[in-house]
Amino acid sequence: MAQRHTIILMQPIMNRATRTFMDFETVSAAMDGICGIYEKKLKELNPTVHNITYDIADLYKFIDSLTDMSALVFDPSLNAYIPYDRQWIKQRAFQHLKKLASQYS
Repeated sequence: MAQRHTIILMQPIMNRATRTFMDFETVSAAMDGICGIYEKKLKELNPTVHNITYDIADLYKFIDSLTDMSALVFDPSLNAYIPYDRQWIKQRAFQHLKKLASQYS
């Protein structure tokens, strides 16, 4: 599944005009993108802090704070996109960060 085109659908606040999407070549790249959005938000909230750290619980809180977030992942066997919910995104983000952490240890 990691090499499948992925579209992340997001609505940060109740205002429907804030709906947006991002597309990525892989599920892994999509998880990097979500982490990047969170890290950008942390930098905006903490402009004087140079080394910002967070744990998976912080990322989960961010994802849960959004009005809506879901993913569409292309399945070539069906030639269609399969929808996944926020819980799936959180599980994939955890697996992705765990894999990255093991590469650096």
